[in-house]
Formats: sequence, C-alpha cells, structure tokens
Amino acid sequence: QVQLVESGGRSVQAGESLRLSCTGDGSIYSLNDLAWYRQAPGKERELVAAIHRDRPPTYLDSVRGRFTISRRDDQNTVYLQMNSLIPEDTAVYLCNRYPPFSRPWGRGTQVTVSS
Repeated sequence: QVQLVESGGRSVQAGESLRLSCTGDGSIYSLNDLAWYRQAPGKERELVAAIHRDRPPTYLDSVRGRFTISRRDDQNTVYLQMNSLIPEDTAVYLCNRYPPFSRPWGRGTQVTVSS
C-alpha cells in the first residue's frame, strides 16, 4: 500500500505561517478522502482537516479560517497551509486517509509555535 511521508514542520513564532506536505511513494488518487491529524503531548490524536471527493473540506473548529488543506494528485501530495499559528497548534502533524481505517501511521512532522 502507498506510504505517506509528512514534512515541513519546524519551530516558528506565533503569527507565522507554515506549509506542510504529505507525499505518497505511489499514487494517492485511490486513497480518496485524505486528512491531516495532529497529536500534542499528553493528548489524543485529533482530526485537523480533511479533503473530500464529494464535498467541501472540513476543519477542526479551532483552525477554521487559518488552515487550508489541498491536494495535488499529479504530485501525489496533500498540503496543509497553516497561517496565524498560535502556541496551541504545537503538535506532531500526521496525514492519512479519512477515516484512517487500519492504515498505518507515519512519523509525522513536528510543529512548535512559540509565543
């Protein structure tokens, strides 16, 4: 099955922007709906944004209006544009199918936002 690898995370100051990438080692087209998730230390993994084949993207309430999910099937990549970052966005960000079913998770990419 297609492996997904996340990249683009780093340490930033509050108010800055980042773009995360999730690239498959094969075609992501057949994965249909895809999503970005995040997990902060001591917290459950949560859905951040999902991009669907048949309806508009969905977003976690706390990121709506700041984050934008997009995909380029020709590049086998899903993006997460994150603007106006706040310290509460600090987490490991992971991508996977939506819902993930039994697909394995990658290592994710660390985003750290300092105030």
